[in-house]
Order: sequence, then C-alpha cells, then structure tokens
Amino acid sequence: MIHYHGTPVGGTRQDGARFLAGRHALVPFPRQDDVGIVAEVCQSFVFDNGAFSIWNKGGTLDVDGYTRWVEDWHRHPGFDWALIPDVIDGNEAANDALLAAWPRALRGVPVWHLHESLERLQRLASEWPMVAFGSSGQWRWPGTAAWWKRMAAAMDAICDDQGRPACRLHGLRMLDPAIFQHLPFASADSTNAAVNGGSISRFGMYAPPTAGQRACVIADRIEAHNSSPVWQRESQVEMTL
Repeated sequence: MIHYHGTPVGGTRQDGARFLAGRHALVPFPRQDDVGIVAEVCQSFVFDNGAFSIWNKGGTLDVDGYTRWVEDWHRHPGFDWALIPDVIDGNEAANDALLAAWPRALRGVPVWHLHESLERLQRLASEWPMVAFGSSGQWRWPGTAAWWKRMAAAMDAICDDQGRPACRLHGLRMLDPAIFQHLPFASADSTNAAVNGGSISRFGMYAPPTAGQRACVIADRIEAHNSSPVWQRESQVEMTL
C-alpha cells in the first residue's frame, strides 16, 4: 500500500525537505505551504480538499478554487489523484451532486462517509476506480469499537467471498498500523508524523534532537507495515468484540 503523509511538516524547511524526500505526501487545499517541495522530492502526492478541517471550523469549502488548483497540478508526473469535494455531514444527494460536477479528467476520488448508506458505498465502488473512506457522524473517530463494527459492515458490503474489494480503497486519517493492517487498503493517510514530529514528550528523554528526525522515525515505523491483501471477516469480527 501507499503511505501518504499529510503536510505541512513542522520544523525548519530543511527538516521538511529531508522528511518528504522519497516519500508519498498529501497536500491539503487550505495549507499549501509544502506543495513546492512535495512536487520536487516526493515519489507521488495527492490533494485533499480540506473539507474535514474546514467542517471542524464551521467554514465552507471554495469548490471552484479547489478545482482550479487541481487543474494547475494534475499534469505533474507525481500527481496521483485528488479528493473530490464533499460535505462531511451532508446528505447523499448533496455529495452526489458534487461528484457529478467534478471534471473526470482530473483523476478525482469520491469519499464515502461512514454515516452514509451501504448502498451508496456499493454504487460508488461500482462506478469509480477508487473510493476513499471518511470517518463521520457517530463513527467520527477511527479505531473505536463502534467504528470497527461499521467498517466491518462496509467491508462485507463491497468485498467478494474471497475478501477482495470491488475497487481500490483509501483510508482518510487511517494511516495507523493498528487499523490498516486489517483492511485491504491500496493507500491511507494521516498527519501523525508531521504533527507529532514536534512532540518531544512522545519520545521522552532520548528523543531525536530535531522535529524532522522525530517525524522520520514516526514515518519509518508506520511504513514498516502493510495493509491486508484481503478482508478477513472471521478474524475481524473477533477483533471488534
């Protein structure tokens, strides 16, 4: 699987460049600070419309501005895809309308929110080459028992009898080995390394001296793990109980 690390990266610009070199990155529309260095040193990158952080702050996404930004970058050889604008707690009709308006040439990926119907997930998986999973509603926080139960229902809905998903899957805010090792994800992202590289308390008295070095340690530990090749129903049911 591909491990996308969210930006911007803390520390000095040199720290950020060293951390991003050779990795895969996610760049959010509201924080484009590192997009230049990402485009130069990363193996590949994706764009996030920033709907989750904007939603947390009570704001509204500039859909036209985001679309123009993707248009400017989508021909770059390192560009993988962009998340199609979505309404985190919106209804399915509103999100389907945003999908219909998205230019297909821009390699967009739709988001299925966990509070939405399994029928919509099945439809998206049949119509798009990749679907991103977004935690929302009562399943807002990845890794809880309730969240796992909902994810199990989603996996059961789009995986065949051998545990193979109907399309490629991406986990939003799910770049945690405790999560992605149990799911057949093609990729996942988080800001874990970028945010916690600045936290000396996470390491204790033997912490690496710079934020960039600490971020590298966190990322290396994450990247040492891979996703599950298939959805294993029985073992996952045992884990969620």
